[in-house]
Amino acid sequence: MRETAANILALAIKEFLALLRDRRSRIIIVVPPLIQLFIFGFAASYDLNDVPVAVYSEDNGGASRELLARIEGSPHFSILHMAGSDAELAPLINNRQVLVVLRFGQHFSANMERGKPAPLQLLVDGRNSNTAMVALNYLRSVVLDFNRDWQRTHGGSGPAVNLQMRAWYNENLQSRWFIVPGIVGSLMLVVTLLVTALSVAREREQGTFDQLLVTPLRPFEILVGKAIPGILIGLVEATLIIALMVWLFDVPVRGSVPALYVGILLFLIAATGVGLMISSIAVTQQQAILGAFLFIVPAVILSGFTTPIANMPEMVQWLTLLDPLRYFLVIVRGVTLEGDGFTLLFHQFWPMVIIGAVTLVMAGWLFRHRMY
Repeated sequence: MRETAANILALAIKEFLALLRDRRSRIIIVVPPLIQLFIFGFAASYDLNDVPVAVYSEDNGGASRELLARIEGSPHFSILHMAGSDAELAPLINNRQVLVVLRFGQHFSANMERGKPAPLQLLVDGRNSNTAMVALNYLRSVVLDFNRDWQRTHGGSGPAVNLQMRAWYNENLQSRWFIVPGIVGSLMLVVTLLVTALSVAREREQGTFDQLLVTPLRPFEILVGKAIPGILIGLVEATLIIALMVWLFDVPVRGSVPALYVGILLFLIAATGVGLMISSIAVTQQQAILGAFLFIVPAVILSGFTTPIANMPEMVQWLTLLDPLRYFLVIVRGVTLEGDGFTLLFHQFWPMVIIGAVTLVMAGWLFRHRMY
């Protein structure tokens, strides 16, 4: 047992030295994850600012001017065009010059003064449904505030139903709080998978694989020794990214940090198993990189990072059960936003244990098969 541990430790040290000695490997480990974190963290947002708006108003009364002033004063809208006729409206949307068109009728202000309903026509570019819905919600909020203030200053009974909204877990509805924790899992998957997928393939390509076979190391010891660097590098990367997530993007960590790190460790073991399977099959590093990306892209899509799993076809939902990133995203978002601990996250832990065990056993079998 002591000899096995010494062999594994010696091989792990050798793998670390091989990674750190190569300048390109050092750059790949550190630079791309940080670049992607900054790009996705700042650019990937469902929030809208400066939505381009066109206005066609046939009314010159005070109510329409007041509502327009509120819309223009909102940080979410920018009035770019004041149309002079109906014919100008359709081309503005068709050519993507504006996202929203507001049309005030001739009697808008007069109806407001008399306490009558004052319809406001709204045209929205629906080619991007998510963007259109977000813009509609922003505009609806402005109109509701206007109605409330108008009733308070001009009298009149309020609506029969009062809509009261409350957002749980993300009080300010900042999409960054949802996106950035997901980036943590995606970047960890990329780094760990590439490090482990290249390990055996690098040995074959550089001609040192045969030297490894004549050592007293058993296949199990070789696999464990090659898995340890990937897991430890993943832990360091995860810690760095989480620190930046909290410090730079102000994402809270409300739950159990130990539970989060248990999830990180289990996720890294599962990702390492997949990477070693790819590395055992690949002959060259180019094949290993291609194999890693063949797994990474579907894993991210099926994880629920961008598209809710519940919206996927039933057959695809069953396929997501094989994706370790699916479970880790639930863990990291649960700990950061919902305040989850071990009890609530237990059902996300054991599937990753099974995935890690199966992939490591398969990697060992493939490794022995390729040795002889």
